[in-house]
Amino acid sequence: MLIRLRSRDGLERVTLANNATVGDLQAAIAENLNVPVSSQLLSRNQALLLSKDPVNGKEFADMQDSGATLSSLGIAHGSLLYLFYSGNRVVKGPQVTPFGAFGRKMTVEDLIARQIRIERQEKSHCSALSFDREAANAFQLYVHESLAFSIKRGGIMYGSVNEAGEIKVDVIYEPPQQGSEEGLLLMRDMDEEKRADVIAAGLGLRKVGFIFTQTITQNQGGYTLSNAEIRQTAEFHAESDFEQWATAIVKLEVNEDGGADVHFEAFQLSDQCVKLFKDGLFEENVPDLDPKLTRMKKEVIVLQKDTFDVDNDFFLVPVKILDHEGPMTTTFPIENRAPLATLQALKTHLERHRNKPYVKRIADFHLLLLLSNFLDINTDVPQLTEAIRTEGPVPEGYQLIIESMASSF
Repeated sequence: MLIRLRSRDGLERVTLANNATVGDLQAAIAENLNVPVSSQLLSRNQALLLSKDPVNGKEFADMQDSGATLSSLGIAHGSLLYLFYSGNRVVKGPQVTPFGAFGRKMTVEDLIARQIRIERQEKSHCSALSFDREAANAFQLYVHESLAFSIKRGGIMYGSVNEAGEIKVDVIYEPPQQGSEEGLLLMRDMDEEKRADVIAAGLGLRKVGFIFTQTITQNQGGYTLSNAEIRQTAEFHAESDFEQWATAIVKLEVNEDGGADVHFEAFQLSDQCVKLFKDGLFEENVPDLDPKLTRMKKEVIVLQKDTFDVDNDFFLVPVKILDHEGPMTTTFPIENRAPLATLQALKTHLERHRNKPYVKRIADFHLLLLLSNFLDINTDVPQLTEAIRTEGPVPEGYQLIIESMASSF
């Protein structure tokens, strides 16, 4: 009789005599599938493959008697069993035979081996995401008070990561964009973004994640991230080539008193999700598709079922959120908002902070981004960021240049 076996490697088969025992099945698995008997755990319970502790699970002890015949356990030709094993093994490749002049004939085993099994990722590479309070507050206040969470808004997070994988976000850069109730179109100005990268690097920061808001209507959809948001965040994650890359969402939630609170959540996309995106397996613009599902271009396995639609939550790994007080201020008008930051705003900012040391007066990422329009990004800007990073004096020549720019109004 033929017995089908579902494991973490997909569906495989072994052939046994009709009077075979559990021990015979284990021996056949060891010989044909390269899984030692000592490493095997067999069960008719499909929950075996999802259990976090299958070895100690009593509900998976139904096939522990190696002397029991398969027929006595209700197992017959074509039965599907579940196999958990520890360690690694080399999976034998499918057998193929030449088929005419047009290539090879595919076997059933070959088709199964090519299927993708969607699995949850238990642990994030990012241990925590800590926001500078001023930067987070400046982002959510604009969305809350000016946009009323009626349209989407996004930003690129700059920060640092320590050896434990904890990210500290000190800056949120908001690229040119057009938000709507359902979508967010980022019209990235790569010249401006390059200047943002240089400023951040001079401050000891790098791109660490993507942040965006969800609208009030989205909160009624019953999902964490929509399929469009999954694709957009996956694009940033794939572009970054940064293992700890994080995604944060900001939304408005009703509290126990019936009021509304701004709520931050953080995630990482699973490694599998990012790979599937890089491989081009996500469908786009599928009519009438539930936003909580992502349509795949090929059939995949989810919870032992073949499907083209994957619940987006399978791709998300939660990340703990913290906060801290960073070294920079966020009081200067933020780029690409209405009204746009100008040299008049520079004059107002410098006057408002005139009692501070000069290095503190210009210690604002968004102010530096405005100045980078007028100063040399490769020579002048690094000297300013070095002074801010070390809290040293700003060269007098640069003070005169900045004051001259501000006084032109």
